[in-house]
Amino acid sequence: MPHSTPTGFDSPSLEAHLLGLIDFEQALALARRLVFDAGGTNDRQIRLLICEHPAVLTVGRQGSRGHFRAPEREFESRQIPIRWVNRGGGCLVHAPGQLAVYPIVPLESFGWSVGDFLSRFQAAWQALLAELGIPAQPHANRFGLWGRTGQLVAFGVAVNGWTTYHGAFLNVEPSMTLQHLVDTDPVEHTPFTSLVVERQQPIKMPHVRARLIGHLATAFEVERQHLYSGHQYLSQPTATRSVEPPRRRVG
Repeated sequence: MPHSTPTGFDSPSLEAHLLGLIDFEQALALARRLVFDAGGTNDRQIRLLICEHPAVLTVGRQGSRGHFRAPEREFESRQIPIRWVNRGGGCLVHAPGQLAVYPIVPLESFGWSVGDFLSRFQAAWQALLAELGIPAQPHANRFGLWGRTGQLVAFGVAVNGWTTYHGAFLNVEPSMTLQHLVDTDPVEHTPFTSLVVERQQPIKMPHVRARLIGHLATAFEVERQHLYSGHQYLSQPTATRSVEPPRRRVG
């Protein structure tokens, strides 16, 4: 994993915003606004949106209806909306108990390529799982991490104007019944598992969340960290800045 740091910039910082349980569309609107704010700046500031979502199915660019394991009427009966989104990855069911992390990273300010960012991002998740006693590994030429019982971390990243958004998802202790409604890994058809299943013992979301922030700071070589509850923009209108200009697409 590369660790080169451009010279001539202020030391980087990381802002982690704990949003709690938040609607997917509201979190996405906030991320888009932060991407808009990051455009044209060289502040070397990474912003993390860390949250859980009420039940929702998102379908990325590699996903399709062919990856649904249940008819759409079942999603409707369970009150699980379906959202088609412009991110990498396939189908994911989000629900309480799943940790969602959305990093807003201005790549040019850090001198990183998309590949550099993804390698660092994945390394942080792998370090977290290793700390928790889970030797998770990636599969060849694919981002994401797999344990002994299935996929633990799913990636779904997008880049807009050389700023990253969308992110990665880890099942801590969600309802696995909902997770089995889609084929998360259509290449090898391994199931999406959870930390509780892998460890065979309970684990608290706040502990996982706190440890991950530390590993992300290390992977991104960030010297200063700031932790916030919520975000000021959530109490302000976001519609005027939620429209996305053309973006570079990544898998």
